[in-house]
Order: sequence, then structure tokens, then C-alpha cells
Amino acid sequence: MKFVLIGNVFQAKKSLHALHLCQLLQRSGAEISMSEEFYRFLTDEQRFCLPQVSLLEEGCVEADMAISLGGDGTFLKAATQVGNRQIPILGINTGRLGFLADVLPEEMEQVVDEILKGHYRVEDRSVLQVLSPTGTIHLTPFGLNEIAVLKHDSSSMISIHTAINGEQLTTYQADGLVVATPTGSTAYSLSVGGPIIVPHSRTFAVTPVAPHSLNVRPLVIGDDAEITLRIESRSHNYLVSVDGRSESLSEETQLIIRKAPYCVRVVKRFDHHFFNTLRNKMMWGADAR
Repeated sequence: MKFVLIGNVFQAKKSLHALHLCQLLQRSGAEISMSEEFYRFLTDEQRFCLPQVSLLEEGCVEADMAISLGGDGTFLKAATQVGNRQIPILGINTGRLGFLADVLPEEMEQVVDEILKGHYRVEDRSVLQVLSPTGTIHLTPFGLNEIAVLKHDSSSMISIHTAINGEQLTTYQADGLVVATPTGSTAYSLSVGGPIIVPHSRTFAVTPVAPHSLNVRPLVIGDDAEITLRIESRSHNYLVSVDGRSESLSEETQLIIRKAPYCVRVVKRFDHHFFNTLRNKMMWGADAR
């Protein structure tokens, strides 16, 4: 099998996990590739002697499986690099919470063996797309977790005129608005009061950030809906954020948010289930006394 390893260069203390993973894959006879930046981090800065590794060309990811080594942020980076190539992604968690990257480093040997034997499942996760009929967005427009519009600075709140399938919903007076996939419902959306959504429910969550009116609540809509946003701001600009990547736009730039034409494929072990992960990560039922 051909594997592409995607990691970050901010976890020097945890980089031994990358070396161990490379050694496991080499012993299995797998082909390994990674970005030059990650390779130089491991070889030049960490002084690791890696097995034979090929370097990825910019924007060219070809493999049977991608392995994200880090936290959920690294997994989102992997999803962006893989794009619509339909390469399944396995997340090994060397970060913190880890809803997407839910394989622990101490499980790597067993997981590599399971993968080589074909003993795993793949879940298709919906992706959001943002585009503008009145301007240009330079960001990669696809987000696995969420797309958000936010006030540009610490000035007053913004007005977000929102329509669903061309029908007016409301005007949110708020610090921002988050549109999240079920995958992203446990990320930024959850931190601003959004609902937790089961991954395959075919819905999106629309959640305001610090709304002026306390009776404004999150809304769950079908993922076949098209959301149109028109923003007014005293500073005449705002931020659009796609999985944490942000860009400043003028208030003349309207946005359309809808389901992307492809899914991200997520590798899961057979004994890893959403409700177990949710219960453990959220510590439901834990007694702190």
C-alpha cells in the first residue's frame, strides 16, 4: 500500500510517534510519502533517520491512504490537501481532544496491522463549500468542519442577513454566524452553543455567535439547502473563516454556502463508534467528586 503522512511541525516532543509510524510501515513493505516541510522537520530538526520516503510535489497527493499525525487541526489540513481525490484519511491523535483523530499512538501497531489486512471501515463525511456571486474568495472554499462569518475586529457586532433557499430567514445581530457540518458540530459550533449532530444525519447547523437577542437559537437544516448571507458592518468588512483559515472581505461581498460536490472519507476502526467517542471525550457520566 501507498501511504502519505501528514503532520505538523509544532510538536517536537511528540515527533517520535512519526518515526515509530514510519518504521511500522517500512517493516510492512508499504510505500511512504510526505511533504518536504514535514520531512525536513523530522530529519534536520529532530535528527531522525527515516526509512526510504518520497517527497510530495506541491498540490499532488497520490496514495491508497493518508495518515494524519496530530490533532483535529492536522486532520483538517489533511482533508484540505486530499481534496476531492477520495483518499481515505486515518487520524492518529497526538493532539488534545481528538474527535476526528481518534486513534491513540499506543494503538498504532495494531491499527497498521488491521489496515494492511483490510480490517477497517470508511465513513463518508459531508463537506461545505462557500462561494460569492459578487466578489472573489481566495481561500480554499471547502470546509469539513464549518464555514463562519465573523466581525473583523473588536468593534460592534455585524448584521447578517440570512436566507435559506432564497427565502428570508432572519437578520442576525451578532459577532458572527457558524454553519457547521455534522462532523464540525463538536468543534467551533459546539463552543458557541450549537447542537451535537450525529455524523450521517444529512443536516447542517446554523448557529449565531454571541447574538444580541437572547431568543435567537441554533437552527438545524437539511444539507441540500443553500444559505445566502449578506453582511453589514460599521467597519465595512468582515471575516470569512473556513475550518480556521480566514480572509477579510468587504461587506459588498455576498456569500453562498452549500454542500460540496464531494465527501471526505474517514477511516475508522470497527470498535470505534461515535457515541462511545462522544461519551468519552465529553466525559458524560463522569463523577468529578
